[in-house]
Amino acid sequence: MTESAGTPADPDDSAAGEDQTPDGSPGAAPGGKRAPEDAPGTGTAPESNPGNASENASEDSPASTPGGETRSGSGSGPGGGSGSGSAGGASDGPPPEGPGSGTSLDITVKRKRHWLRWTALGASFVVLVAAGTGWWLYKKLDGNIKVDTSAAAELKAYEKERPPSVVHNAENILLIGSDSRAGDNREYGRDDGGSQRSDTTILLHLAANRKSATAMSIPRDLMANIPACHNADKTVSRPQFAQFNGAFELGGTACTIRTVEKMTGVRIDHYMVVDFNGFKDMVDAVDGVEICLKEPINDSAAHLKLPAGRKKLNGEQALGYVRVRKSIGNGSDTERMDRQQQFLGALVNKVQSNGVLLNPTRLYPVLDAATKALTTDPGLDTLKDLYDLVRGMRDVPTDKVQFLTVPRQPYSANRNRDELVQPDADRLFKQLRDDKPLTVVPADQLNGDDGKNTDGGEGSEHSQDEDSDGRSGEPTDGESGATGAPGPSPTPTYSGNNAATDLCKQ
Repeated sequence: MTESAGTPADPDDSAAGEDQTPDGSPGAAPGGKRAPEDAPGTGTAPESNPGNASENASEDSPASTPGGETRSGSGSGPGGGSGSGSAGGASDGPPPEGPGSGTSLDITVKRKRHWLRWTALGASFVVLVAAGTGWWLYKKLDGNIKVDTSAAAELKAYEKERPPSVVHNAENILLIGSDSRAGDNREYGRDDGGSQRSDTTILLHLAANRKSATAMSIPRDLMANIPACHNADKTVSRPQFAQFNGAFELGGTACTIRTVEKMTGVRIDHYMVVDFNGFKDMVDAVDGVEICLKEPINDSAAHLKLPAGRKKLNGEQALGYVRVRKSIGNGSDTERMDRQQQFLGALVNKVQSNGVLLNPTRLYPVLDAATKALTTDPGLDTLKDLYDLVRGMRDVPTDKVQFLTVPRQPYSANRNRDELVQPDADRLFKQLRDDKPLTVVPADQLNGDDGKNTDGGEGSEHSQDEDSDGRSGEPTDGESGATGAPGPSPTPTYSGNNAATDLCKQ
């Protein structure tokens, strides 16, 4: 046997290396063969294989020479090649892994990471597209809204004479339906040089707790005190007692708002102006509104021909229905306002019952039509402002969305005009101003079976649960009911209807 350095082996060293292990126990069996496993004290040195140095490396601890040198284990080849063994017999690192060991796991991990990267990239792309589309739709709807800054400036100039807000969070919005014949509206009549009057005016009161909403119609033929207003030509009109809808013609939205505030003492927080085509588009956006007709309608002026019975109206038909006057009933503006209120109630019911406000795919066309139809004040000039307003009404029960007309009667000086019924009108205005509850019922329930108002005026007020001597009977909501304990006045009741009313069951 030779040393790993290549010098001739010392016979004593060789013998020691063959016969003893480092602890002095017997070494390999004679002839270099492995001792039987059951022989006492035998080692486990492999057989000598001069042809393969890597196989000659000792699997057990290397033997020590008397001089302290560490030699390769017994059975190393005569050439003393180090093979995979080093001085001292220790390998340079862990044994090499077998063929293919760990390769499948590495490939699986790499494939998983590759898949996750593509998934994250795809999700990011979808989010960006969705965000971009949402932003584009928002900006489109936001851009549809027209803002009337001139009315806001006019109202600011007369701020000192306007009534204050009384109840925090309650909101009063004036809805004005313009009868302008300009532009696309010319098919509904002659355009008098762009002049317009308020065909429909509704004061919408939203309770501070958003548990009720009251829409009060103001007749266009009502005689009212119209203040001095700035005209379109920058001149100032004189104060006058005239037909209410003349205020819109004299000074536009601002003049109408100031007239309503002067009449009611209610502070108008916001306003919206809707024209004919905008109204049609909103009805079409909710796929029509169903009504019931007691008799057929054939009115060429309103472009309307409908049979009696249940009928779903599209936008064009709905516009004719709320505008028709002389060919239905007694031809009065009173009946027309009643139809307008009933239709608006049916529209509200349709929107809430079909889940339009909670379904983005159905809400978008409604918002698109509404925003195109509206001209608003600067306080409602964004889609967020309008959405917040609508969201506040979303949970109002339909039976608490009430419609009525201000108490009025024929004007004494001209039976073709109206005047307020007092003190009923002022009581109604106070209820709205102070955000107090009121009740509406059909006229025949309020006035008795004969349908005649006992107070002599349309929409006059009665106190609920009031007996013949004027004292209240059973306690109404909000009364203590305790003996001798005073409670608030009974809730006043007016003729009208609510959005839950089924017109086909009346």
